[in-house]
Amino acid sequence: MDNEKKSINTPVHSETETKHEHHQMKHDVSAQKPTDHTAMDHSKMDHSKMDHTKMDHSNMDHTKMGHGAMDHNHSTQGGHGGHAGHHEGMIADFKRRFWVVLMLSIPIVILSSMIQMLFGYHLEFPGSKIILFVLSSIVFFYGGVPFLKGALEEIKTRKLGMMMLITLAIVTAYVYSTLTTFILVGSEFYFELSTLILIMLLGHWIEMKSQMGASKALEELVKLMPETAHKLDGHGNITEVSIKELVPGDRIMVKSGEKVPTDARVVEGFSSLNESMLTGESVPVEKTVGMQVIGGSVNGNGVITVEVERLGDETYLAQVIKTVQDAQAQKSKTQGLAERAAGWLFYIAVAAGIITFVYWFSTGNVAFALERMVTVLVIACPHALGLAVPLVNAVSTSIAARNGLLIRNRSQFEEARNTNRIVFDKTGTLTMGEFGITEIVTQPGISEEALLRIAGSLESQSDHPIAVGIVKGAAAKGFKPEKVTNFENLTGAGLSADLDGKTYYILSPGEVKKRNIAFNEDMFDKLASQGKTVVFVLDEDKLLGMVAVADIIRESSKSIISKLKKLGIESIMMTGDNQKVADYVGGELGLSKVFAQVLPDQKSKKVQELQKGNMKVAMVGDGINDAPALATADLGIAIGAGTDVAMETADVILVNSDPKDVLNIIKLSKATYRKTIENLIWAAGYNIIAIPLAAGVLVSRGFVITPAIGAAVMSLSTIICAVNARLLKID
Repeated sequence: MDNEKKSINTPVHSETETKHEHHQMKHDVSAQKPTDHTAMDHSKMDHSKMDHTKMDHSNMDHTKMGHGAMDHNHSTQGGHGGHAGHHEGMIADFKRRFWVVLMLSIPIVILSSMIQMLFGYHLEFPGSKIILFVLSSIVFFYGGVPFLKGALEEIKTRKLGMMMLITLAIVTAYVYSTLTTFILVGSEFYFELSTLILIMLLGHWIEMKSQMGASKALEELVKLMPETAHKLDGHGNITEVSIKELVPGDRIMVKSGEKVPTDARVVEGFSSLNESMLTGESVPVEKTVGMQVIGGSVNGNGVITVEVERLGDETYLAQVIKTVQDAQAQKSKTQGLAERAAGWLFYIAVAAGIITFVYWFSTGNVAFALERMVTVLVIACPHALGLAVPLVNAVSTSIAARNGLLIRNRSQFEEARNTNRIVFDKTGTLTMGEFGITEIVTQPGISEEALLRIAGSLESQSDHPIAVGIVKGAAAKGFKPEKVTNFENLTGAGLSADLDGKTYYILSPGEVKKRNIAFNEDMFDKLASQGKTVVFVLDEDKLLGMVAVADIIRESSKSIISKLKKLGIESIMMTGDNQKVADYVGGELGLSKVFAQVLPDQKSKKVQELQKGNMKVAMVGDGINDAPALATADLGIAIGAGTDVAMETADVILVNSDPKDVLNIIKLSKATYRKTIENLIWAAGYNIIAIPLAAGVLVSRGFVITPAIGAAVMSLSTIICAVNARLLKID
């Protein structure tokens, strides 16, 4: 792609084209006429800096299967499909390896000299050592291969962790045991080898099952685009063609209710398009000749002809995909707590092993030096470490599910306890994402009931979001729509219909002013300044009253903002909606900051700005327009009633679609972290005593820790970790 193509901007919405109509009402946008609360200036919506020429899908690496950092939640970074099956395949693979190793471990344990000595029995026959070696070799090469591959990957990425620690222990145990079987005189570690691999396989299996399947965020984004288009030839004939066949300059027809196939410009027709899932704009956007449309937006009642401008990687939606992809790739590099702990243990084990060998080698006892070093290296990787964190994670995942939380990314969930700022989307998150009546202003002698009856009946003939809101508002007051006749949609003005033998109108503010009908301008200005849509109900030329509608704020939003403030967490709102609406909602909820008219790629950049100064930022959203920010944030939280794209991109999903559950995420993360630390102490803390004893610091007093004693201590540690994990609860 040449530089000229890379610099192409996505659709630019001028102030004129973002005038929103209620049933094609043209609200005034002039400074002298503050009647258009929804006028949005998107003239700076420049996405040209997003480079799609480097969308390299070859970097996706599924070989690193680290215990804590195994990120199965964003595996679509290497492509747009097939990764959910890949995740399921890995779970099945660990399960299969676990059962095979379990069956082989039974005879290994029985034949192990360590177990025989521990339980006081003797079982040895010709070839028993060879059988033990063969079974252990199968366990090592079949059961241990995921860890060996993982260790190589950790070396490549220079992030040594669980895989390297496990590999150090099993390679040392296997090599030394093989030498004692055929060459050296000493104790074999086949029991340690098999049980360590068995426990680690179980831990990984539990961990992977406790998380959801692979993310399909990018795949879901691609699904937004229709596969075919109604192409027009020079004579106006319509042909159904694949999107792949289109080229810039082609003309296509977009019918009512259809998705726009690609970024284009309107050349004929008039309609209102729903771009809320793409831009966050809560009200449908009026589109007339000359205006640009975004691929993936949904056409309203009109039929429009558009001319193709951008295709493939150049489209607005493709740029959103690239932004999500880059953010997920960055986030997937995060190492979990268990990984970091294992990394430190690895270095401690290597250092202790080298010191032990050098010391005893200097005494002239090479065999004893080798045995002590091997014992140190094997004991340094405790069995309990393989279950300490997975057990806590499994319990916390279960608790989360019971509380309406689905954890998708364990590493990011761990960090939720450190959240400093939470950024909320407006539409569908802090608000219901649907319009409702907020105020009814009647003229003298007209009751609210009478006004609602008329407005609800007329609006029942329209499927416009604002009309739906008025009808629902009337229904909530007990009014059912009555039959109207002679319904007429007044282009750019409103609508009219006959009810009870009279003709009624619902008009836009601009139309009312055009007809020189007097109304309470102070009240109108107050409502408009709050970002509310105001319509006027008339009986012929007689004004009956005004009805104000807005996106309804969730009842729980104010409460959660207040509670987060008490915890010292700053609450911020970021929306693609216009400034007036955003300021009104922000003021009602007591938010510390409000960012309005922000597009998807701009949202992710805003999140990055908020992360400066080592601030931990969580993002709560529900739409496609939130996906890049959800992926960029330290913790992405999706509303369960939102789009598949938002949910697939998020780290945690709020099943009950209630932002108040954000508080439970913070509390559960803190409780999980405390329990994880406790288990890590139980799992690895005994090394403080075990490693020096294994190194032989008390040999002069006649005490040497044997592998059997080490195994007994580690078993006790594992049991303690299991019991401790079950005690986890949300504070």
